[in-house]
Amino acid sequence: TLAPADYPSDYFRMAKHLHVTGIPPVLSKNMREFAYLAMKDMKQAGKTVSFDPNLRLSLWPDRATMAHSINEMAELADWFLPGITEGELLTGEKTPEGIADFYLEKGVSFIAIKLGKDGVYFKTKHEDGYIEGYPVENVIDTVGAGDGFAVGVISGVLDGLSFQDAVQRGNAIGALQVQAPGDMDGLPTREKLASFLSRNKVIHQKKGEC
Repeated sequence: TLAPADYPSDYFRMAKHLHVTGIPPVLSKNMREFAYLAMKDMKQAGKTVSFDPNLRLSLWPDRATMAHSINEMAELADWFLPGITEGELLTGEKTPEGIADFYLEKGVSFIAIKLGKDGVYFKTKHEDGYIEGYPVENVIDTVGAGDGFAVGVISGVLDGLSFQDAVQRGNAIGALQVQAPGDMDGLPTREKLASFLSRNKVIHQKKGEC
């Protein structure tokens, strides 16, 4: 039932970053407008905004409406974090490079596309590359893996890591999350994350300047 009139701008602007998913815009028209307003207001205030589409096709009236609404929100984000299947549904593009270019042209500055077992493809205006995921022998629960990835990427960039290293952190937290039941139980402390990263190496296939 949240509506734009309920938006507490001063409260939101106390934060330096806003993360949004694609769930609010499908809940109600008012909630969609609330989410748009929050993203616009935070950007106007000089804050960074990230967006995970988190598509739920069964909740939308049709695919075209979903793609239009989600892409409108993506254009308001600095960092966009779709999965490869989500990217294909939203853009019609069939490659990670094509999906990333679609959003770069709309003003997004950083796109990280989750490729499942193949890791992540990331792209900015200045660099792009593939980063392998971490193999997990004992997957207990995949719920929360995408959220864990977002936690890693967002916290990494806010901590001052490069986009490449932030994606690596996202992959690591996603791998840790699927080794625990529930949607949050696998999220690590900084100490546990550092230990995991020191024991596991991944390959960066960086393409360099675009």
